[in-house]
Amino acid sequence: MLTPYYDHAGITLYCADCREVLPTLAAGSVDLVLTDPPYGLKEARYNGTHGDRSNCAKAGNYGTSAWDDAPPDTEILQAVIAAGRNAIVWGGNYFVLPPSSKWLVWDKDNGTNDFADCELAWTNLPGAVRKLRFRWNGMLQEYGGRLRETRFHPTQKPLFVMRWCLGQAGDAALTVADFFAGSGTTLLAAKLEGRRAIGCEIDERYCQIAAKRLEQEVLPFAEPAQEEAVQLVLAV
Repeated sequence: MLTPYYDHAGITLYCADCREVLPTLAAGSVDLVLTDPPYGLKEARYNGTHGDRSNCAKAGNYGTSAWDDAPPDTEILQAVIAAGRNAIVWGGNYFVLPPSSKWLVWDKDNGTNDFADCELAWTNLPGAVRKLRFRWNGMLQEYGGRLRETRFHPTQKPLFVMRWCLGQAGDAALTVADFFAGSGTTLLAAKLEGRRAIGCEIDERYCQIAAKRLEQEVLPFAEPAQEEAVQLVLAV
């Protein structure tokens, strides 16, 4: 039996390797797997040089670790996808996955630097390719920073983007799983969207950050005008 690191209001987080959690779940146990696995790009090795490589701002220092030295092997990734009735896997272009008609494209509006202009998520959802433009360029964030998020993790996705992903999966995706939870953005997005969620993260530093984010009662987008604007974009 695994003991949850955080368990409240339908959101459960385990401080564990996904290989410990996956055997406890039957195939198709959740409606949606929404996850962002390591791509094997060694981003966690930068130690202070990951942030804004365009040099217009001091880079964030997230420490050095080995979690992104290699991607998950094919067997683990297949088990991760099989845990859900549907799946959205960020970095899908780095993995060997079946053909898909509905890729999700996040245009980061990066400007001129050596980061990728877009990131791609593979899905097994029905439908056509969808794109979201949301600036995420160091200290420069969408809406002039009015929805500014603190970045805790070197490969953290914006909360806005993960909420958009949940919208692409539809209202039937009531239960969500993230087996590479990082700083907990998927779980927080699920909480905001009224979904139940389970996640696991191997690094206790990030489990602690995720738990603190989930414990907050005053959440991002709390101002009515901002939340209305968010919902209009997420509905697209």
